[in-house]
Order: sequence, then C-alpha cells, then structure tokens
Amino acid sequence: MTISRVLHDGWSFTQVGGGEVVRAGEWLPVHSFPTTVHVELIKHKRIPDPFIGLHEWDVQWIGEAPWAFKTQFTASEAEASAPNVDLVFDGLDTFATVTLNGQKILETENQFISHRVSVQQLLVVGANELEIQFISAFRKGREIEKAHQKYNLWNGDSSRLHVRKAQYNYGWDWGPILMTVGPWKPIKLETYQARITDVDVRARVSEDLSAVLDVTFSLSRDNHSIASVNLRGPDNSLVSGQNSIKIFHSEAKARFKMSAGTYDLWYPVGYGKQPLYTVEIKVADENGGLLDHKVQKVAFRRARVVQNELIGQEGRSFFFEINNIRIFCGGSNWIPADSFLTTMTRERYRAWLQLLVDGNQNMVRVWGGGIYEADDFYDICDELGILVWQDFMFGCGQYPAYDSFTQSVQVEAEQNVKRLRHHPSVVIFAGNNEDYQLAESSKLDLDYNDEKSDFRNTTFPARYIYERLLPSVVERLSDIHYHRSSPYSGYGKPTTDKNYGDLHQWNVWHGSQEPWHNWDILAGRFVSEFGMEAYPDIRTVDYWLGGNKAERYPQSRVMNNHNKADGFERRLELYLVENFKHSFDLDSYVYYTQIMQAETLASAYRLWRRNWQGKGKEYTSGALVWQINDCWPTTSWAIVDYFLRPKPAYFAIKRELRPYTVGMTRKDKKTFADDLTAANFTIETILEIWGTNSTLSEKKATLEVTTFDLHTDAREKFTKDIVLAPNASTELYRGTLPGQPTRTKLSEVPKTIIVSSRLLDSTGAVLSRYSNWPEPFKFISFPDIKDLGLSITVQSDGESVVLSTKKPIKGIVLDVDRDDARWSDQAIDLVPDDPQVVKVVGLNGGKVKARFLGDGTT
Repeated sequence: MTISRVLHDGWSFTQVGGGEVVRAGEWLPVHSFPTTVHVELIKHKRIPDPFIGLHEWDVQWIGEAPWAFKTQFTASEAEASAPNVDLVFDGLDTFATVTLNGQKILETENQFISHRVSVQQLLVVGANELEIQFISAFRKGREIEKAHQKYNLWNGDSSRLHVRKAQYNYGWDWGPILMTVGPWKPIKLETYQARITDVDVRARVSEDLSAVLDVTFSLSRDNHSIASVNLRGPDNSLVSGQNSIKIFHSEAKARFKMSAGTYDLWYPVGYGKQPLYTVEIKVADENGGLLDHKVQKVAFRRARVVQNELIGQEGRSFFFEINNIRIFCGGSNWIPADSFLTTMTRERYRAWLQLLVDGNQNMVRVWGGGIYEADDFYDICDELGILVWQDFMFGCGQYPAYDSFTQSVQVEAEQNVKRLRHHPSVVIFAGNNEDYQLAESSKLDLDYNDEKSDFRNTTFPARYIYERLLPSVVERLSDIHYHRSSPYSGYGKPTTDKNYGDLHQWNVWHGSQEPWHNWDILAGRFVSEFGMEAYPDIRTVDYWLGGNKAERYPQSRVMNNHNKADGFERRLELYLVENFKHSFDLDSYVYYTQIMQAETLASAYRLWRRNWQGKGKEYTSGALVWQINDCWPTTSWAIVDYFLRPKPAYFAIKRELRPYTVGMTRKDKKTFADDLTAANFTIETILEIWGTNSTLSEKKATLEVTTFDLHTDAREKFTKDIVLAPNASTELYRGTLPGQPTRTKLSEVPKTIIVSSRLLDSTGAVLSRYSNWPEPFKFISFPDIKDLGLSITVQSDGESVVLSTKKPIKGIVLDVDRDDARWSDQAIDLVPDDPQVVKVVGLNGGKVKARFLGDGTT
C-alpha cells in the first residue's frame, strides 16, 4: 500500500551568508509549513509588516538574497527498505537546489511545477537531513534576460517574462513588489510497491443528457495487478462498480454508461443543484493485497462555448451553455488573495467564494498573472456552483519561446491541466491575459490570418505557446474548451473588436476614459474585464496608515503608495469632478469614490444584461468585473477589500444580478424646427424601461413607475401588466419622461425628476426595484437634511434596519462604530412610500449612521 506522510515538522531557515536581519550561521525556527521567507521574518519580528505605511520598500532586499531551509526527519526500517521511496515536492518558489543527506537530488526553476524524486538509495534508517537552497528569482531572472532578450511588457520588471513564477510578485497596478521565496507547498515522503501515477476521469454528457463516464488510470509498474473502480453517488451510495479490471502495459480503463434521468446533473448556482459523485480506484496485487487507492470527485455536466452567428447584428456570440441552458455569466476576476500565498486557508477561500454566491455571481476568472489556484479553491467552486474561467499563467507580456522555456511551460501545462480537468466548475482554459493586446500595442508580428506558422522566430514568439503548445496539451489531456487569450476575438479580428470573442473594456478608467454612461455602446459579446477604482473601507485605510495621522489625507505619500495604478489621482478626480460635488476630507473622499464605483459598475451590468435578448440575440452574454479581491490592503478596482469587507459596489452589482431586475435610461432628444435653424428646437427626455429574467420560465408581473419632483411634492404614477421572457431581457416601456416639460432653450433647467420603477409579483411583493436619477449628480441641488424625513429604525430583532423617507435620497451607505458588522445591502436609493429593510449582523445595539449624496458634507 502506498504510504504518504508530510514532512512539515522541525524546519528552520537562514539567510545564506547572513545579513543585518539574520546573522551568518543563524537558523531561525519555522512557525508553520509550508511557508515563505517574508511570512517567517514577520512572525519573528525581524521585519516590519510590508502592508503598513511605506514598509513595502524596507523588505525589497529579501527577494534578492539567497535563503536556505532545512529539517531532519526520522525514517523507519520499513520506509528505508520499501521497494520505492520518493520525496514529493508539490511546489518550490522558485529556483531551488535540494539535497538529502548532503547529496543533490533536485534543481527547480518553475514555481508551478511539482517534483517527485526517488531517494531509495540515499534514505537511511534514523535521522535524515533535507535541505533546500533558494537563490534570488529576481537576480536569476535578470541573468536569464541578459542571456536571451529584453521583451516588452505592462507591469513589473521585464525579467519576469523569463521566470516561471507568479508574475504579480514583481508588482502590478494593484499590488506591491514582494518577491516571495521558499517551500510554498507541501513536501511528502512516499513509500510504495506500486502506485497509481495518473487518473483521468471524463464525464461526457451528450446533448440528449445521457452520459458516459470514462476512467483511465496508470500504474507505476507493469505487472499482473488487478483493479476495481466504483462510482458512488452524492450520498455515498454505490451507483455502479467494475471489479477484476486487468492492467495492461501499466494502464487500465473503465466505462460507465448512464441514461438521461438516471443520474443527477451538476448546474451553475441559480440553475440547479451541484451533486458531486466519487470515483474510487483500488489496485491490488495478484494475491489481493492492496497496492494503492485513489479517490476523485467528479460531476456530470455538458459545457460548451457557443460562437454562432447572430440575428440582426454583425459578428458571433460568445456564451457558455451548461446542460443545454444558455447562461448569462455575471461574475468577477480573481487575483491571488494574498501577497503571501501560504497564509491562505480553506476557510479564507470559502469566505471569498461565498461572497460571490451571496452577490448573485456565477462565474470567476482566475487571472493569468497569479497562480493556478489551490485545490481548495476549485473544490469549493464545484460545491457552490461557480463556473471557473482559468487562464494559463502568462500576463501582459511579450513572452519568449526558446527551448528551455517552452519545455518548462509544457510540463507546467500538463501538470495543471491534469490537476484541474475533473472539476465541473472549470469550463474554459485561456492561454494568457492580454498578451495579444500587448502585441497589437507594441506592433509585434501579428497576422491573425496566419494559422500555420511556428511563430518562434517572430517578434511575438509566445504565439507558439498559445496557438501550438497549450491547445495541444488541453486537447490531449482534457475535454475543456481552449481559448487563445483573454481577450481574444478570433475570426481574424483584433482583440478590440466588440463583435467577436471576449473583450477587456478599459475605455472607462484607462484608454479614452469614456463616461460610464456609455457602457451600452462599449459592450462586447463577453466582457471579461472592466472596472472602476474606489477606496476600501475606512478601517482598512486606517490599518495601512498604522496610526500615522499626519498621512491621513487623500494625497499623502502613504496613501499614494497604497494605490499602484498609474495616474490614479487624475483618473479618480476626472470621474469624481465630472459627476459629483465632493469633499477632500478622507472619510468623505472614501465615500464618494465608493459611490462612484457602485454607480459605474451597476450601470455596466444593468445595460449589458439588457443585451441578453434571447436565442440568437445573445449580444452580450457575460460581464466579469475587475476585480473581486485584493492581495493586500490597498485602493484598487476590487469590490471587496483585503479583509473581506465589501465595498458598496459589491451590493450594487448584487442587485443587478438578481433573477429579476428592472433597468432604465433617460436620454434627451433634440429636434430642430427645420434644417436651417440652430436656435429653434425642442428637447424631450425619453425614458426607456426594460426587465430581465434569468430563470427558465416566463414571469408575469406588474411594472410600477413613479416619478418624483425632488423640490416639490409633485409625483406621477402608472402601472402596467408585463410578462418577462425566460432567460432574456424584455423591453417594457418607451416614452417621454412623466413630469418633465418639453424645453425650447438650453437655459431652461430641467426639473430634478427621480424615476422609481418596481417589478411586483401577484402578491405585491417587490421582485426588483431601481431608481433613475438625472446625471451628472453635481448639478443637483439637494434638499435640506431637515426636509428629507429620513428614518432609520432598528427593529426588535436587533438585525433589521428599516429605512424610509419623505423625499428621494441617493446613495445611502450605512455604518456603525464596530469593526465586525456585516450588512446585506449598501449604496441604497430610497424613495417615498417604498421602505427598505437592510439586515445587519453584529450591530449589537450600536447606533446606525448614514452617508448619502447631499448629506451636508460638501
């Protein structure tokens, strides 16, 4: 039987040659394992917390110094005399030399690769010493770059392109430069007679929803072993089994056929359940003795990426179809959730991913500048029904393709495709993040019509990796769809083509810096990146200030260091000043950036869901915000900060991704009296209303529309019986804005009319609500606080907060003087006669405070 034990005890580490923090010859005990140097030095209080103040720059030397880790472990007589004895290194970061009892057994150069080394000849009964020497990945990368070539990139040092290490370690426009080093994944000692070396489980579901489960596995030796394979259901009951499977040439196969309706399908969250089956493989010798045992979770689902011609528009769709159901994918991009990956736990992963589900999101994109995530991440996505878009680890660069590099990449790709292929959540592999965009920007060799070249001798050599190497690995080792890049259009089109493939829409914030009101004309077939920055929770800001009150203002040096985006002050202020009257005291500045982010992102989801118009009209089929998370406490595009504190934008997106939503736009229509005049015209404000329904059944409802004049008691109201089409948007109303007079001069200031739309079911319950305000908000003269009639009442349960008002209020953000209060909603728009209830956990009798536009702080 294969016996595996982790070697996680007794480790110590040192700086090779010593330095100011660790003296020469001084070995410090490791607090936990796996680990990396920064984590241990922080725990030993040898370095300051790089997340606070400017201390990031006080620890840069760590990434350029050599380090060593060592331990002693005791091997038993049985282990030392086993037929096979292996040391297994799941991951070493990055350039390492491993010795066992003074003999070199391994050299590594790729953080993403695991290694298995036979040590039978070196292992001794009793004490064995294992040592790992790490050299600087940064310095080694610079050395490799000199030997080859300096390439173009966005973010970080150009040497990163030659190093197979998490690219964000080199710094990004949302993250610090923290070059980690150390044994970042488990190390095990394994003994065995024969072991299962590879398991390939493919659940293939046909269009008629019948299924075949193919199980292929390999053994480390070719002998007369016998195998059995069992399939167990979600309740662990035996569904089917095969015994006495012969192993020929070290390989065996089993197949299970299942008719539609005889098994349970796995669905994305919101469309059904997530039943997980278990495949059990046992291999025995000719005498019935158990040699090895493997267990793997699997689920049955049919996943396709559909790129069909569209009705009425140029281009092709790009949508995901699961079990023959077309899915609108509303979700987020994911970066590594910590600069120090060994501090991530299963509990932290679950908390992050549960936030996605609680926010009505059904897809997460694992971005190509981080890591192939931990098994826990994908296991939890399987359990929760979150679809995973998985990039390969290449980001924003002109990567090389010399032989040693591509050979390492091939092993990396093979290992990670094998590791991830059984997860039902993983529905697409993408070759890289934005490398084709960089090629276009840098004017590299890029003929999209060339489908035959090798590309390695061009100025875009990594095209060989993305169009030859990676698709070959994915096709050979999995049934998962391969996409050359994100973004990538295909069909000979550049990455900016909005009619094909997926799109990174950065012309809000970056690029041409369009107003967020233009999201409707900035749409793509699948928008896999877009975003807007905002400050995090004020508590998170105070954390990184570390008590330094002199730096507690928006333009301070410390604040500047905790926003890595180029030109962020110009961009933040551009969008703020165009839309808001705002203050520069820190608490107010945090509030206004958060409301701006909430408005920007909610608008995108609202307008793009409108484009999901039914079969053949999937004009926009997905929106993945950049980004859900942060790797350190910072100001960024994240909608939840490093400490898992949601920003108001998180809740605004949550509302726009409910099963039923209502959306509105208002646009001025100017009509001239004739072709020759510029002075004689009329201006009408046109209101358009639509609804969305992500369920698979049509929904009868009542549309209730009420308009409010902010400065008088005037209001108008109408209702309309409507039917929301299933899995589509439905146009509900188009006409002049009630209460807004036709204007004939630009000097006629339009009335401040707020439009409240609600969808009500047959019982009068609110399915969805949305209030449309005139923009920009900076032109609005808000009523005096005393005239609003805002009421905030905590119910007897201590967790229900009822909000009501006598006049419309925009952008309510609630808070309490406690660190751990968790709210069910934020960035709330409130209108008369429509009270809203917000749930809060952890209020504990605290007084609820509210910020909103026009609250007297500007």
